Amino acid sequence: MIEIPSKIDGQTVELYDLEQKLKPLGYSIGGNWEYDHGYFDYKIASEVGYQYLRVPFEATDGQLDSPNTMVQIGTPFLLSHKYQIGLDDHATIGNFSASINQFQEPQDKDATFPEKYIEIGKELVQELEGSLLNE
Repeated sequence: MIEIPSKIDGQTVELYDLEQKLKPLGYSIGGNWEYDHGYFDYKIASEVGYQYLRVPFEATDGQLDSPNTMVQIGTPFLLSHKYQIGLDDHATIGNFSASINQFQEPQDKDATFPEKYIEIGKELVQELEGSLLNE
């Protein structure tokens, strides 16, 4: 994980407005959100796993599934997930377990981030700052 200091860190905004600004730029809400915090992810590449710019946010007023929820943006960071090639070592056999256990465990959920994508991540953060701070 590589943090990228940004002027958006600490900014408070309505979640709906944030989503309306980030989706057209290519961001999506990451799948592992909770009622009080979550992430917007921008997929940079798919090199031996996935490389993302992740923008964390935390609810300051309301829950994420409620209208008019206010969130505070955290420090953006670069993240690389490296997935196993082949079969999952911890997979279980059987129809019931297959319905629950559909995805492989990451080989390294905090893998080394490829150097060549760091500058792209910094440029994406600058684009974010331009979009969110220049109203």
